Amino acid sequence: MYVKTIGGYKVVIDKFCMLLGLLAILLAMPVTADSAELAGRPITFDEALAQALSENPEFAAAQWNTGIAQGARTQAGLIPNPELSWSVEDTRRDSRITSIQVSQPIELGGKRGARIDVSERDQDAVAIEFERKKNTLRAEVIRAFYSALRAQEGLQLSTQSLELASRGLQVVEGRVKAGKASPIEVSRAQMQLSEIQLELNRAQLNRSNAYKQLALVTGATTPNFDYVEGDLERLPDLPSKADMLARITDTADLRLASMQIQRTESSLELEKSQRIPDINVSVGSQYDEGLGERVNLLGLSVPLPLFNRNQGNVMAAAQEANRARDLRNATELRLRAEAKQAFEQWISARSEVDSISGTLLPTAKQAVEGAVRGFEMGKFAFIDVLDAQRTLVSMRSQYLNSLDEAISAWVSLEKIYGSQMNVEFKQ
Repeated sequence: MYVKTIGGYKVVIDKFCMLLGLLAILLAMPVTADSAELAGRPITFDEALAQALSENPEFAAAQWNTGIAQGARTQAGLIPNPELSWSVEDTRRDSRITSIQVSQPIELGGKRGARIDVSERDQDAVAIEFERKKNTLRAEVIRAFYSALRAQEGLQLSTQSLELASRGLQVVEGRVKAGKASPIEVSRAQMQLSEIQLELNRAQLNRSNAYKQLALVTGATTPNFDYVEGDLERLPDLPSKADMLARITDTADLRLASMQIQRTESSLELEKSQRIPDINVSVGSQYDEGLGERVNLLGLSVPLPLFNRNQGNVMAAAQEANRARDLRNATELRLRAEAKQAFEQWISARSEVDSISGTLLPTAKQAVEGAVRGFEMGKFAFIDVLDAQRTLVSMRSQYLNSLDEAISAWVSLEKIYGSQMNVEFKQ
């Protein structure tokens, strides 16, 4: 430490050393919530997810599909209504003939059962689709929540950096006045302060946008919270890659694709049943005013399937069933590829996170502390301290980017597997 007394110079140096010590401590500490900055109503992940499940309008709309499918199932099981007809031949009173009869269509070929089977497959598909939408919504909440948490902590770090840069500029100006520092150090400090101010402006915008996105996912027009409460570094323990790939057939997407095969096969049977014509049975009574007699009427009508035997619809339904089988195979290939890629990204990102937090960050922190001590002893210039700070900030930025990559992979797996992930967090 410098001990010369030139117009209060010793005091300036003491303050500068205290500032550097504070800078080293703050840069060495992990980013944590500032109680003064984070004031008001918080929102946790569980609260965000519960709110999204109850208030997200798209998810709410999807819930109505269950009732729609139930109504279609009820309609499919109904039999055709009878038909009442009345007719008059010759409108003159003395010679007119009045007829009244009731007709009842009778379905043959198992049409009603085939319709019921199709509608029940539709109900099953709606249930699986609802499960898939729930998985997707949970994944979107995870992405939005952690993006908000990332933006929030980024703003806190930028705010801390701005405060330290402002104090550093004041102290450097004092050193220049005392004749112990070059004026170029003031320019460097001012440049650093301007860069950090720009970063702070971007961080404020990023946090605002992230909060709005989280509010949108949870079904709110504007954020109904003041900050998000959570630990960005608290990543879950995911199941093994081999175990989850073995359970790929249990995913909602693949079960939905398999259900579409069953649905198209049921539709094919329905179209085949249409080849058999329905009969129409009628009973009635006819009264002849001229003869004064009443006679009973019995009728039976059957379409003759000479030209239209529904062969075109049968062919189309058969091709649709073949198409559904190919789509199911394509879905499995896609899901396996996406799951493998997500697991590989997760493993790589987690490895980077562990490496940076275990080795690189501590080394960068030690470099800052060493630069500060060397500057105090007059061995290093202020530019050396700035370089060490930038290295540490860059390392933290890389660390947060690796966390983002890990979270992105987690979100992708949540979309694929949903509740099968059975996520457990490290304590």
